[in-house]
Amino acid sequence: MTVKITIIGLGQIGASMGLALAAHKDQVTTLGHDKSPDTARKAQKLGAVESISYNLPASVEGADVVVLAIPFDQVHETLNFIAQDVREDAIVMDTAPVKSSVAGWAQELLPSKRHYIGLTPALNPACLEQSAVGLAAARADLFQNGVIAVTAPQGTLEGALKLAADFVVFLGAQPFFADLVEVDGVMASAALLPALAAAALAETVTGQPGWSDIRKLAGKPYSAATQPLDGEESSALAEASLHNRLNVIRLLDEYMASLASLREDIASENGKNLHARLERARRGRAQWQLERAKGDWLAVESGRVEMPKMGDVLKQQIGGLDKLFGRHDRKAPDED
Repeated sequence: MTVKITIIGLGQIGASMGLALAAHKDQVTTLGHDKSPDTARKAQKLGAVESISYNLPASVEGADVVVLAIPFDQVHETLNFIAQDVREDAIVMDTAPVKSSVAGWAQELLPSKRHYIGLTPALNPACLEQSAVGLAAARADLFQNGVIAVTAPQGTLEGALKLAADFVVFLGAQPFFADLVEVDGVMASAALLPALAAAALAETVTGQPGWSDIRKLAGKPYSAATQPLDGEESSALAEASLHNRLNVIRLLDEYMASLASLREDIASENGKNLHARLERARRGRAQWQLERAKGDWLAVESGRVEMPKMGDVLKQQIGGLDKLFGRHDRKAPDED
């Protein structure tokens, strides 16, 4: 049985998923849609998807899995637009940074017997410093040696959860199951706060009277600190922050308190304390870099846990999907 997967949004995340899935053409077929027809055509030419559809509702018809790899502020509108065309027993996944809101929208908009599961991917450590964005940043190993959090509302079918875990393994990553609220808290720290801090820094520095001279000398520190804004749609960041506002406000308060404390050390010329704090921060980041590069979180935090081998996953997926979708000995649908 061939599983039909529709990927909506063919930027870095969506196209990279398609490139990774291309190694399993005997198991899956991929169809892509992007709001930019030119991007969709380029993604197909790149091999990220086997076929494309310019019509959004038509792109999900008959799909077993629909992946929304789009900015957060487009998720509700897209779900609303495709809801009635998602077939019974299909699974809708998303990669947005705020899961509780999306889960609520899915429950509100999707007809019964359609399943929502959230994916929160962490990128391959080798990709963290790359400067390219969008489709230009897509690569088949984007999720290799990383983890992807799998979240779902209570009562989600075990078969749907298993499929999501197998999908993650197909991408080359390790799946781990997490609570929707827990992931929202994590992403507020890992994604939203860095982006908001970058925005505040850019706003502060570009607003200086001497910006015309500052910009000539601004180098790696300024570029690296504001990099979270690269490719980030302002409306998506704003909406994600508003929908995760309790976590974001708490973190902003803590961040501003830390900045105020640093200011006090500088104002009082407390060099000893300032040096110690900066060194702790440097060491903490260095330790994170080492751990992130290794990526063996299961072994580090909870003892060695054997992940399923790819061959076993392939065998399990065939039977698991047949059971989930109620299909037995059916030929793969013809592709247009």
